[in-house]
Amino acid sequence: MNDDDLTALGARIDRTNELLQRMLAEVAKTPSTHAIFVDAGYLYAAAGRLVAGTEDRRAFDVDAEGLIEALIDKARTIFADSRLLRVYWYDGARRRIHTAEQQSIAELPDVKVRLGNLNANNQQKGVDSLIRSDLESLARHRAISDAALLGGDEDLVSAVEAAQGYGARVHLWGIEAPEGRNQAEPLLWEVDSQRTLDLDFFKPYVSRRTAATYEASAAVRPTREDVRFVGAQIAAKWLAARGRDSLRELLPGHPYLPGSIDQDLLVEAEGLLQYSLRGQADLRRSLRDGFWEHLQAQY
Repeated sequence: MNDDDLTALGARIDRTNELLQRMLAEVAKTPSTHAIFVDAGYLYAAAGRLVAGTEDRRAFDVDAEGLIEALIDKARTIFADSRLLRVYWYDGARRRIHTAEQQSIAELPDVKVRLGNLNANNQQKGVDSLIRSDLESLARHRAISDAALLGGDEDLVSAVEAAQGYGARVHLWGIEAPEGRNQAEPLLWEVDSQRTLDLDFFKPYVSRRTAATYEASAAVRPTREDVRFVGAQIAAKWLAARGRDSLRELLPGHPYLPGSIDQDLLVEAEGLLQYSLRGQADLRRSLRDGFWEHLQAQY
């Protein structure tokens, strides 16, 4: 090989190294992405047992929208340098036809509802396979780097292994059990990390079913503009009490509110409107929009 050949080879090596450096720089700038996978059957049973003392869904109410917001907020604090892909919500339904509650959840932003079947004994069928399919597909296509999995069934072990095989990290979230455990040990062994959400986390969103303080059917449904205005009113009160420093801390989380603030906003708005906003996804969004619009106008 003569000098000209060596010079040409060296130039090609330099160009290759430059391209590799550019590629690595682009990869380093690409934000990590996480998704939240919720086995609703596990959530309702374990949270119902923890807060209401029963697993019977008919005996308690769950503010699913507020709870999903709280889960998103929790993930944001754990995966601080990562962006949310979406929340996957897995539940069962007769003939896979959405219930009214499941439909309202499906309408929420950044939420994908996936339905398995319910058998004659109200047992979910096909949910674990849906979770595995989504986890494996997202990991294989590098759509997520981290998965927060809220569930407890041993059948989810294969889903965890499939996602890990493609390089994703799987973080198991559980619900505090009053006695013993409510998650299978083989599942605990396979995941990359474990975290337990306690009673205080769920108390704002789970309540025993009693006569509602504000019956939606007993009052005229407010318009979205009415609810938006109330959201702005509460924001003005919140800002006066907390100050601009708190506002600066809150703004980076837009459009999501921390769970505690979101729950306080809901309760205060229902008091002002004398109308229940539970299960009213469009009005809940208008409430948050009014809250955020006032705060952003003041910054």
